[in-house]
Amino acid sequence: MNKPEPVYDAWVKDATGENEMEERHRPGWQAVIDAMKEQQLTEANVLDFGCNQGGFLRYLYERKPFKKATGIDLGAKSIAIAEQRRGQLPLRYAVTGSPEKLGERFDIAFSLSVIYLIGDLAEHAAKIKLSLNPGGVYYATYTDYHDNPSAAHFLQAISQDSVLKPYLHTIDAIAAAFFAAGFQVGVKKMIPADFVELAPQQKYILCNADYMKAKYESAYLFRFSLPRLDEDGHG
Repeated sequence: MNKPEPVYDAWVKDATGENEMEERHRPGWQAVIDAMKEQQLTEANVLDFGCNQGGFLRYLYERKPFKKATGIDLGAKSIAIAEQRRGQLPLRYAVTGSPEKLGERFDIAFSLSVIYLIGDLAEHAAKIKLSLNPGGVYYATYTDYHDNPSAAHFLQAISQDSVLKPYLHTIDAIAAAFFAAGFQVGVKKMIPADFVELAPQQKYILCNADYMKAKYESAYLFRFSLPRLDEDGHG
């Protein structure tokens, strides 16, 4: 028997900061778009896993128009806001963490700053595999804090603000889960293209030196890809 999904209002306990969060994430969204191998998405069905208020899919459509897309999240109020903001774009949203149950398959999927909130990497890899077409690709951003001096502070601060538990996965652990699910795994460091804005005091990290370490040494973009079918329909 499948256990019920833990639906909540928004992943942060105080949802008033989610609009500002979209503003902060746009440079990261652009970096992902610049790094991805796919030149155009005009025929693609796109998935955003953990879409929050739907900002990334709207941003992506402006820069690489796609055929259609679905954003999913367990935050019911966040999804309601995403639906209000979609306008006439070919988007739909669903309150779920199980894209394999949506009744369709996707050509390309994204999760941006989400994997650190997922405890069972093997289950996640299996869900993504079931959600993709043969030859499908999944891009996921991840900042590896496990050996950062601010790791314990990061975990505590996120735990206080979030309804979800954060995890300090290693690069090897993430890769192993997707290798086991049958994916090819690629990864690259995401180096800031512009000046990094500092703050007098960082909320989730102890000092700016640790923040810079995370930005320049530990920010990654994974590319998980499934094999295409051959002429006989085999992978």
